[in-house]
Amino acid sequence: MRILYKIGIQLYFFLIILLAPFNVKARRWLKGRRGIWKKIRLNIKPGDKVVWVHCASLGEFEQGRPIIEEIKKTMPEKKILLTFFSPSGYELRKNYEGADCVTYMPLDTRFNAWLFMNLVKPEMAFFIKYDYWYYFLRTLKKKHIPAYLVSGKFRREQVFFKWYGSWYRSVLKFFNILYVQNEESRRLLAVIGIKNVEVTGDTRFDRVFAISRRSVEYPWLEPFARGKKVIVAGSTWEKDEQLLIEFINYSGPEIRFILAPHEISERKLIRIIELIEHPCVRFTDNDKSSYVNAKVLIVDTIGNLSSLYRYGQIAYIGGGFGKGIHNILEAATYGLPVVFGPRYGKFLEAVEMIERKAAFSITNYEGLKDILEKLCDDELLLAEKSKLAKTYIESKLGATQSIVNAAFSSTIVR
Repeated sequence: MRILYKIGIQLYFFLIILLAPFNVKARRWLKGRRGIWKKIRLNIKPGDKVVWVHCASLGEFEQGRPIIEEIKKTMPEKKILLTFFSPSGYELRKNYEGADCVTYMPLDTRFNAWLFMNLVKPEMAFFIKYDYWYYFLRTLKKKHIPAYLVSGKFRREQVFFKWYGSWYRSVLKFFNILYVQNEESRRLLAVIGIKNVEVTGDTRFDRVFAISRRSVEYPWLEPFARGKKVIVAGSTWEKDEQLLIEFINYSGPEIRFILAPHEISERKLIRIIELIEHPCVRFTDNDKSSYVNAKVLIVDTIGNLSSLYRYGQIAYIGGGFGKGIHNILEAATYGLPVVFGPRYGKFLEAVEMIERKAAFSITNYEGLKDILEKLCDDELLLAEKSKLAKTYIESKLGATQSIVNAAFSSTIVR
């Protein structure tokens, strides 16, 4: 299996080279890795106390960010090296000020792993959620550098639990401790002989809670939201928008909407506005007085959604009719019950919120109309679901501090 893995890595690299002239992401992946060693040498000096945090992409960064910020707050003498595998993560966070050096992770070869460890000499490494790179993890183990998995989540259908997964299981043994999100992950790992596991939860809860405490206020939105039921629809895709627009056109004047599409191309936004039969305004409109009479606020910017949830009472989260739902925690942390499409099974927080009756899954327009009408018409029901959502978030806080405290207290740092 090791030989096959090595061949697979080389084939992957060769494929990236072939695709680079035609694919922007492949081109960025290749170009970014050309300067890795120089960047590390410039930013990491001999004697630095380095903590290495690795994230596959942007979503994992949001889970790793609380770890970085907790280390920086409590141990400012530590240097943080943040690596990404994917361009979609690196390109958006390459200037992240919380890390001392942000770079791509080198291709997982034995030589690269050896060179990386000898240049960086990390005191410890945190791998966020997944990205189990064999040579890097094995080299960490050989050099007695503690490695931790953060916010891991395991499912029965993963390769580790198949009859042919023994080699993949051996990779998990390179970790000193696997900090996992739930008890089910711990039980699955115990079945395959992985016992160095602690259930600490998901660091994303700490992240969204912190974001909500620093959220931006938009005073000019107060007249738009005052005295109305506001439904915030975040990261919506076309199927979500079809259902929402039908409900927007049906609903009465007592309900208003903040609609934040996943795609914000001008063509897409114009199409949405044309389909809505009520007055719309855009987030970037200069005439803020027009907000008073609008029924729908179209968010045509990136980065504002998490603060806009504070102006809502109910949230609809997009993606549930495609590959999977987007972030429901940003809404729930404000006490908004959340509604989403049917494809949510891989998202533990969605499953748990439905079990706690703080979230609802719909499959068609009738389902959407039914739940939104109930929540809008029944003040007591809405207050109950809002409290359940907020209580759920609060019950999940603390993973970050638990992980950092445990990792540093159980490690004799060189």
